[in-house]
This record gives sequence, structure tokens and C-alpha cells, in this order.
Amino acid sequence: MNDSINHPAHYTGFSNGAEVIDITENLNFNRGNAVKYLARAGAKDPAKELEDLRKAEWYVQREIARIEGRQA
Repeated sequence: MNDSINHPAHYTGFSNGAEVIDITENLNFNRGNAVKYLARAGAKDPAKELEDLRKAEWYVQREIARIEGRQA
């Protein structure tokens, strides 16, 4: 049974039993969101796989800009 609040199917399924939140809680906002979108790309909605990957890219670009000391 899918628990869409506590254990959404699109954030589970890793072979070691980890969920995306187990990883993202240990990252800053931009990196955590990038991982979130990469991990669920195509799993939440197969029609939005490319959109999820572009969102991940957007967060990665913001993180790069932050490290370089410039605005994204």
C-alpha cells in the first residue's frame, strides 16, 4: 500500500531501503532539491521526466552560482 504522505512511492525503491529524504536531509537546500528531482525523475509522472531533470539542473546551477559568489 502506498503512503503518499510518509513514504511516497516516487521517493522510495532504492536497493538499500533508503528514501530520498534520508539523503537530502544531509545536504543544503539547492543540493537536496537537485537530488530529489534526479531521484524521482519519471517516477512520479513519466510524462514529466525531462521537466524533473531540468529542475534538478536549475538547482545545480543555483548551487554553482552560490559557490562562485554570484546570482543565478
